Amino acid sequence: MADSPQGRHTRRTVLLSGGSAVGLSLAGCIGGSDEEGEDGDEGSGGGDGGEGGGEDEGGEGSYTVSMEPVGEVEFESPPERVVTYFPGYADMCVALGVEDSLIAMAETNRYHTEYYDELDGVSIDTEGVQDVLGESGIDREVFYELDADLHLIDPEWLINNEAFGLDESDVEEIDEAVAPFLGNTIFRRTDEWHDYEYYTLYEAFERVARVYREEERYEAFVEFHDGFVSDVQDRLPEERPNALLVFGDGDEPEQFSPYRLADEGTNKKQFHDLGIEDALAGTGIEGLSTSDRGQIDFETMLEVDPDALLVRGHEDESAEEFEDTVVTFMEGHPVASELTAVEEGRVFRGGPIYQGPIQNLFTTERAARAFFPAEFDEEELFDREELSGIVDGQ
Repeated sequence: MADSPQGRHTRRTVLLSGGSAVGLSLAGCIGGSDEEGEDGDEGSGGGDGGEGGGEDEGGEGSYTVSMEPVGEVEFESPPERVVTYFPGYADMCVALGVEDSLIAMAETNRYHTEYYDELDGVSIDTEGVQDVLGESGIDREVFYELDADLHLIDPEWLINNEAFGLDESDVEEIDEAVAPFLGNTIFRRTDEWHDYEYYTLYEAFERVARVYREEERYEAFVEFHDGFVSDVQDRLPEERPNALLVFGDGDEPEQFSPYRLADEGTNKKQFHDLGIEDALAGTGIEGLSTSDRGQIDFETMLEVDPDALLVRGHEDESAEEFEDTVVTFMEGHPVASELTAVEEGRVFRGGPIYQGPIQNLFTTERAARAFFPAEFDEEELFDREELSGIVDGQ
């Protein structure tokens, strides 16, 4: 370690007084890693307005923010050095205009920043954001080297993924010696160890906004988001297709990891808001989790025969590249070509596994155009200039 734990604890109290008032609620470990997991329902709107913290208490200028599984964390001022794991939380930082505070994260290859290119003045320097996830997991020492003010991470996520190489004592030591944890695994809801409260995208976003004291910008985002979703839903047809959501890697995938579209979780929010039903309902097929890595093939798909097929693992490709590779392969496959989704041209990229509020606006627009071309075609469904202004704090 570069510095002693005592020295780091002293520094921590300057910005984060008292740390975790409720303490870490750490469950036992469950085997398995989540190399490509996700799962989870999202409402259309903002935070719950409940016990999220954000009240001034405990001294002049101090305030607390509460989020399960950690509970309350007390702040003297907004954090200046933040480490997260999920890219969705990084997107929240961009949305709140505090992206410069983000010094490290994981899953950097799944942080899709191309959406920012459509927003004037919105960007993040990813070159300056370190990846905490190495080939052999997460080294405990990296947290000491980063010397953050806040770990915007669900500690249970770190403990219950054996591939990370961290246990409960490691997380407790980092919390005490470096900086507290505050976060919730919101991208899916299929993990058995996640027996505490879940949050929707905007409930989690609200708490992050309270951490940074950017409540007004958050409220503007809520108003923008709710208006956009309402406008889209008003134009949806009464009959809507079901869909099978899977992960299938490579240009010619034949084995797929299924997701449950009906399960709640931020990664499926756009499909829920559009009223897309789960083709696996009633089949008994489970979705991905840290302990379930089951796969299905085209024969199983044909038994389900979904109206639409959503394939993840191709977010770095354009729609045209996806059509020219994966879709073309399926059209020529003896079994896949019999799928209704293939025959009727409803095989789409499945969207990112991790998404925040900015990314979700774009993925909802993309899904609306794909599923309902007669209603939406290629039009822009929300005002880019207005959204840029909100992110810029106007």
